Amino acid sequence: MQVIWQLKQGFIKDFLEEMPAPKPPYTTLASTVKNLEKKGYLKSEKLANSYRYSPIIKAEEYKRKFMKGFVSDYFKNSYKDLVEFFAKEEKISAEDLKEIINLIEKNNKK
Repeated sequence: MQVIWQLKQGFIKDFLEEMPAPKPPYTTLASTVKNLEKKGYLKSEKLANSYRYSPIIKAEEYKRKFMKGFVSDYFKNSYKDLVEFFAKEEKISAEDLKEIINLIEKNNKK
């Protein structure tokens, strides 16, 4: 999705050209793009014998849906367990946690 948002629209070959190495096989990318279209994240327009794709979901909305599913699937819908996982893996610092707590407290006052 990152490449598709960056290009705004394009064909599978366009997306493949912009992807970093190691690039996936063309058919793998094509399947992924088709699945994203089926899920309602992309729209397609037939041009000659090919399809041009463009995003119909904004990055923030996609991130929100992705994270909701991710937390549900891997952390039993517990954001606390997600944070705990990153703390145990030493991927989040005490300073980061303090900032998160301040953000939560600030948002709860609204």
